[in-house]
Amino acid sequence: MLIGVISDTHIPERALEIPSNVFNIFENVEMIFHAGDLTSLRVKKSLEKIAPVYCVQGNMDRYNGLKFPRSKIVEIEGIKIGLNHGEVYPRGDTQQLKYIALEMGVKILITGHTHQAFIKEVGDILLLNPGSPTVPRLTDPTVMLLDVKNGQMNSEIIKIGDSPCKALKFDK
Repeated sequence: MLIGVISDTHIPERALEIPSNVFNIFENVEMIFHAGDLTSLRVKKSLEKIAPVYCVQGNMDRYNGLKFPRSKIVEIEGIKIGLNHGEVYPRGDTQQLKYIALEMGVKILITGHTHQAFIKEVGDILLLNPGSPTVPRLTDPTVMLLDVKNGQMNSEIIKIGDSPCKALKFDK
């Protein structure tokens, strides 16, 4: 199963729309995870034209009155994947993110909040962050693809832009 992962779109406050390359990248996905800070239901509706969308609430979603769950667990082929905005301080602190994963009972945790993509292993927990396609911090705009097959997962950070997409891969 191919899954598109996105976070921190901040539409319309910080960007007018999702870049069209995101729709090209997500063209063949069967499911989309949004790790928070949509700030508008318009984002979810746009992505639902591609595939079913699972969203969690980011700090700016609360501010804008969007009522998504704070955390969500999706099990695919026996792999429990946790989705949470990852609102910890300092941003992206892997030890705090690990504890969120442990509290959720998942081995893979997808978060956002940092606007910087990463794939990190902390002990036996895999932490994934797709970054932001619209307002990245000190990096290129990014999204992520997860491919789950036969109980195995491959994650890939995709840089988006006007040029052909470049990928950073990580096999788990």
